[in-house]
Amino acid sequence: MGITKVGGSTIMLPAAVAIAAWLLAARAQRLFWAWCLLFGSALLLVAASKIAFVGWGIGIDELDFTGFSGHAMRSAAIIPLLFYFLFQQKTTAVRQLAVVSGMAFAALISLSRVVLDFHSVSEALSGWLLGGAVSLAFIWCAESLPKPVLNRTLMAVSFVLLLAASFARPIPTQLLIDKAALLLSGHSALAAESRRHAVEKCCEPPAQLPAP
Repeated sequence: MGITKVGGSTIMLPAAVAIAAWLLAARAQRLFWAWCLLFGSALLLVAASKIAFVGWGIGIDELDFTGFSGHAMRSAAIIPLLFYFLFQQKTTAVRQLAVVSGMAFAALISLSRVVLDFHSVSEALSGWLLGGAVSLAFIWCAESLPKPVLNRTLMAVSFVLLLAASFARPIPTQLLIDKAALLLSGHSALAAESRRHAVEKCCEPPAQLPAP
């Protein structure tokens, strides 16, 4: 399912940096710091939930929850904002429709993580809600301040670079999570394996027998 790739770190993290760059270029300092604080906090919360499970086995069995879906969180935090900025000079109704459309697109990406069995419903939904809280909180701040005049050339270049990033090799975020969990827990092995591990093992080709 190709749509799931849109929520990956390879595309969404550069998109988050692009939003920060747009705000800096527009000298919207308060919105810049609001974005860094909101999105950075959400990233840390997602990472902490995953490290807690992988390093110590901390999760919620009843909900099949082992950590917030990073794809869902990033998508719901960033895509509605991209839509919002594209239409920020339009009427309130148009801006609201753009944000709702962005949330719907993020919901499809979140659903794809469940369909592909990388996440449970609770993990995808909680990630989407967390990301949605980030984007809506930022938009609430933006609506109460003068609208920044964004550099359209910078935005166009950013979208071209994001398109190029879609062809790049995925960032090994799960490997980084595993290493962080081992370092922080002091364990010699992972306390638990994420659903991603299980899916990746399931998809591995069978071992080749040595030729006689």
